[in-house]
Amino acid sequence: MKTVIADKIASVAQDLALKRELRVSAEIPCEEGIVVAVEILNNKATYNKLELTSGRMAQLKRGDVVVGALGHRNALFGYSGHLPTSLVPGDELQILNIGGVMGICDSVNANFGQPFNGKVLGAVLDFPYLGERIGVPGRVGAEPLQTDTPLQTNGVPVIALAGTCMDSGKTAAASAIVSRLRHLGLTVDAFKATGVSLRRDILAMEDAGARNTAIFTDYGVVATTSENGPAVTRTMLNQLCAERPDVVIFELGDGLLGTYGVEAILMDPEISKALSCLVLCANDPVGATGGVDILRNEFKLETDLVTGPATDNDVGCNIIKNRLNIPAINAITNAVELGDAVASILKLEQA
Repeated sequence: MKTVIADKIASVAQDLALKRELRVSAEIPCEEGIVVAVEILNNKATYNKLELTSGRMAQLKRGDVVVGALGHRNALFGYSGHLPTSLVPGDELQILNIGGVMGICDSVNANFGQPFNGKVLGAVLDFPYLGERIGVPGRVGAEPLQTDTPLQTNGVPVIALAGTCMDSGKTAAASAIVSRLRHLGLTVDAFKATGVSLRRDILAMEDAGARNTAIFTDYGVVATTSENGPAVTRTMLNQLCAERPDVVIFELGDGLLGTYGVEAILMDPEISKALSCLVLCANDPVGATGGVDILRNEFKLETDLVTGPATDNDVGCNIIKNRLNIPAINAITNAVELGDAVASILKLEQA
């Protein structure tokens, strides 16, 4: 065990409430969620920010001591990488996302350049036993994941936002809907169900007026999969619906075709039955058409609204409306109309 001084603590480790002075161990379990400290070995001109536990974005530079968590990432537009099988101090890891997830990079996005390399310093120790200096490797998450608890929404309407891929406007749409429903006097809770740990999206929903928010990282999940996606979604739905909001809205990170568990969540009978409104975010009319078809044919779910870049002007909106007979409303230019349309679908009246 030795002492290190951290320059930056990534948001993935938020629930541990770590201080800058840390104790690290040379024994590093190679498991998702184990918190590690690394020293940054290179500088980058792009994709060079880290989301801190405060929610602020900080620029990384060579020599910074950074705290993150072991995990994997399979991103369409970003770095992809896997969990290492063994680690000792001095080994190198790559930072796979802005939230501080670290692993072995397998695939690089040309727009972002090479990832940050970090020299492993050790596993960050947590001291859970009051009055005893017995350290155990820190692990992300504040609450245990309930793997077999039945879903109980208490009659609360549930809105889900799915996308054709990442960066299809899901968070912008969720924030617009939250903001409008709040202006109608309704209490809205929100969460992010899938993806790789990054709190930026639920912070945006909080800024829009969501009362309570949650993310899968709070339950020890660094990157969701088809195995844990349905369980963590049910857990967050149960938690937020127990607070009796007027509506719960959640974002399915990544796209309908991916490895983060979106398909498994939408195929879960309890979850799909609980959905009161399904919004599809698409980048173009072709994506909107394919997304609606996938939701209908593979998941037996009907799309209530389409938004995203496909609706950036009247051309896309008209194509979607005429071809799919589904309302197409842009979340940026027509945020109030989008929120009102969702309220109408849910038959929610102004409080």
